[in-house]
Amino acid sequence: MNRTLESIAAAGYSGLELFDGNLLPFEGSIDGFSQAVAAQGLAVAGVYSGGHFIYPDAHEDELARFDRSIALAAAVGARHYVIGGGAIRSSGRRDEDYRVAGEFLDRIAERATSAGLVASYHPHLGSLAQAPDQIDALFAETSIGLCADVAHIAAGGGDPVNVIARYADRLAYVHLKDVEATTNAFLPLGEGVLDLDAVIDAVVEAGYDDWITVELDGYPGDQDAAAARSLRFLQGTKLA
Repeated sequence: MNRTLESIAAAGYSGLELFDGNLLPFEGSIDGFSQAVAAQGLAVAGVYSGGHFIYPDAHEDELARFDRSIALAAAVGARHYVIGGGAIRSSGRRDEDYRVAGEFLDRIAERATSAGLVASYHPHLGSLAQAPDQIDALFAETSIGLCADVAHIAAGGGDPVNVIARYADRLAYVHLKDVEATTNAFLPLGEGVLDLDAVIDAVVEAGYDDWITVELDGYPGDQDAAAARSLRFLQGTKLA
């Protein structure tokens, strides 16, 4: 973790987002983790968690885990609490799954908000809400904010500019990365097919004024160099 914090700071970033699973080892020494973050001049922009959501019998257990996760996020001073996922049944998605998941997301968001966090749902490849119609079906059943991960939206068959505009009043957080057209492999900013200038215009037009997090899932190259390249790309846009 210290190596990761050093790399993020060295690349020029001012904050980080991490999975709640990365916080669990520090549950008994969370102050030490916070001090390590601060020592690098960083802030915790967000904490990401996930779940199945669609199985009511599992909600009690899932809530117990979310309560732990939310408490850790609040303890490290995170601004955002990002929730991703939503299981897909072996038989496929059912209309009722969106209703059950939407109502459950509202319960999680209420807990996160009560802890001082900004809650949002992250549409994700391989989840209940991947394609544009699936995102719409879920968001019709919940009031939670949107975490717009533009590469996941594009890889799921959507236009991130349209999704951001459609949910401008619910845009709570933004994840940026680029994507390759044929394989959906994620890439540093400016090295894929996304029209990132149009994406940034949509974010600005939505009135968004909060953290923007750069990600790069599963990238096989030099991740330190890729992080630096993505930041240089952003420094050449209107976000600079």
